Amino acid sequence: MKVMMKACALTITLCLTLPINAMTQESKQKPPADLAALNAKIRRFAPTIITGDVSRLSSSDRRALDKIIEATRLMDPLFIRQVWSGNVALQKKLEADTSALGRARAHYFRINDGPWSQLDENIAFIDGVPNEKPPHAAHYPDDLTKEEFNKWVETLGEQERQHAMGFFYAIRRDAAGKLKAVPYSEEYREFLEPAAKLLREAAELTTNATLKNFLMKRAAAFQSNDYYESDIAWMELDAPIDVTFGPYETYSDGLFGYKAAFEAYVTLRDEAETAKLAKFSNYLQELENNLPFEPRYRNPKLGAGSPLRVVNEVFSSGEGNSGVQTAAFNLPNDERVVQEKGSKRVMLKNVQEAKFSKTLIPISRVVLDPAQQKDVSFEAFFTHILSHELMHGLGPQSIKVEGRETTVRKELKETYSAIEEAKADITGLWALQYLMDKGVVDRQMERSIYTTFLASVFRSVRFGIKEAHGKGIALQFNYLVGEGAIKFDERTGTFSIVPSRIKGAVRKLTGEILTLQAEGSYAKSKAMLDRYGVVEPQMQKALDRLKDVPVDIEPNFPLAAR
Repeated sequence: MKVMMKACALTITLCLTLPINAMTQESKQKPPADLAALNAKIRRFAPTIITGDVSRLSSSDRRALDKIIEATRLMDPLFIRQVWSGNVALQKKLEADTSALGRARAHYFRINDGPWSQLDENIAFIDGVPNEKPPHAAHYPDDLTKEEFNKWVETLGEQERQHAMGFFYAIRRDAAGKLKAVPYSEEYREFLEPAAKLLREAAELTTNATLKNFLMKRAAAFQSNDYYESDIAWMELDAPIDVTFGPYETYSDGLFGYKAAFEAYVTLRDEAETAKLAKFSNYLQELENNLPFEPRYRNPKLGAGSPLRVVNEVFSSGEGNSGVQTAAFNLPNDERVVQEKGSKRVMLKNVQEAKFSKTLIPISRVVLDPAQQKDVSFEAFFTHILSHELMHGLGPQSIKVEGRETTVRKELKETYSAIEEAKADITGLWALQYLMDKGVVDRQMERSIYTTFLASVFRSVRFGIKEAHGKGIALQFNYLVGEGAIKFDERTGTFSIVPSRIKGAVRKLTGEILTLQAEGSYAKSKAMLDRYGVVEPQMQKALDRLKDVPVDIEPNFPLAAR
């Protein structure tokens, strides 16, 4: 999972992370056609240089870095194919239009990786495409219904069923119109084979054994469609160049949340910050043992490993550079690997710094009570993202429902991503309070943690409540308002934390979300999102006042410039 903050990813997507304003009915029905409207949308993304210091890399690792970036570029056209069946043809058409309006359309298409504006509830910004982004993306046939898929799955043997519902298989129709599962290695061969070749060339250049091992095994996975060994190798990666590259998140699958999209993050390790935050990993089992829900649901033995990395991004691609930028992530999502090795939390420090300065500080000056604005800090922002990502790896993962071995992801279906993001956020707050009470985290940060979270609520909900992170943050905000933990001042139109109520409300919501996950209750998950995952009038008024504040950043990667 990631924090976008898309987080958000300690998460923490603490991964982190839409609309500036709620969409009016008219704007939902009629895409903007004029240049001024498109440029206004583009300006919501502040152009930002994102880079890192390569001076400490050896000459061979520097050459390997160039090869890795070249390989990860291939995830951009691959992901374009995954977004929608008509995406490739539309992109060519847009790029052929050299008028000012045509260039703006192509620019905004590149930001969104498609013709639907992620900051406007995925409503189309050009004519001639479905008005709302199709939930099946290109993971399934355009005409597929949930009912047809479920009936087909019931006819399959166990292995075929696992493929049909698995991360790495696209669903297609054969010549007779019957459904079939096609391995990603076959469906996306034109991108994965050259990517594998480049990764092997990079592996020959680097002298770091763990990086060499990961690159070789990930290259093999692109051709075998078996990612288990390379995920293990990624968990063991300990190198100055930290690479995350492959099919991971399932946000783009709006039907079931089964299918993974390709993404890449090429980063450089920040050794000093990594060492500073490593102490948090020592408390994971203790946090799990004290989660505020029934003890029988807790995991008595978390997977080993659980490394924490603080890095600076030098390039991202595919879903990793789509719309709102990821600030941190917690991977892999394969429950087998998590059970065996834990999960790795990766904090994109330079991305978080850019988001904090360009979006969060300006937001706080508009929506927070003036008396609490001074409590907003980058340290609190960074630490909650860290905690968010840590908590993605805790709580229910593999569960038992009515005697069946299953996973939270499979049981919660399309509600999973939003609930999981809400869980990581709110449980991250609970965990930080627990660690402050123990003296692990400086108690002087207490006010700052909650106030910075409140400011970040408005940053994240601007991502749109049809997006997992935005919907999850709206759920938390409305629940905490209902518990009296967040107060609205009608006179000033600003919000503030109520110190006497926030801790209890955070603990209560943490317990409710963890319990519904442990039960695998789709009904409770959907009911919670339907009730709380909305933008209420008070929040909308605040969002309306943020129209001149950037929503996120648009990165420029000088180290990847051709």
